[in-house]
Amino acid sequence: MALNLAQKKEVVAELAKVAATAHSLVAAEYAGLTVAQLTELRKKARESGVFLKVAKNTLVRRAVEGTDYSNTADQLVGPLLFAFSEEDPGAAGRLVKEFAKGNDKLKAKLVAIGGQVYPASHVDVLASLPTHDQALAMLVGLMAQPATKLVRVMAEPASQLARVLGQVGEQKKAA
Repeated sequence: MALNLAQKKEVVAELAKVAATAHSLVAAEYAGLTVAQLTELRKKARESGVFLKVAKNTLVRRAVEGTDYSNTADQLVGPLLFAFSEEDPGAAGRLVKEFAKGNDKLKAKLVAIGGQVYPASHVDVLASLPTHDQALAMLVGLMAQPATKLVRVMAEPASQLARVLGQVGEQKKAA
């Protein structure tokens, strides 16, 4: 179904709004996927905070102008599905990687994050990024580590004294 000019402008505006705030982009070839498979992929995308869109490459090129993803324009060739991570930088990578495990027709073509474009093989790297909650847990762990070590160091002389006194007491009992 062909889009008229107003519909095209609407698609470009929607994509430009998402691209301006997205953390990362994964473009994937989807040729050969059934409607049911695409519906399942869209459902998973909604659940994981990923904006998923199938659009003409020319419309996407116009939409990403002036964003971190403008350098992807020359690599947008063929029928592509665009996954923008809106909440978590690794969400789009995890979505495409997990879905591609069960559906060999879905193949990542490029990954873009932080104004840099990477080849499809970097989907694994993007997917391995921690979620927001995981990153916070790692940060708290790193921040708590020095305090834990300080407490251990401060408590060590007292525990050594207790061990020495215990051994002296045992020696006196034995004698």
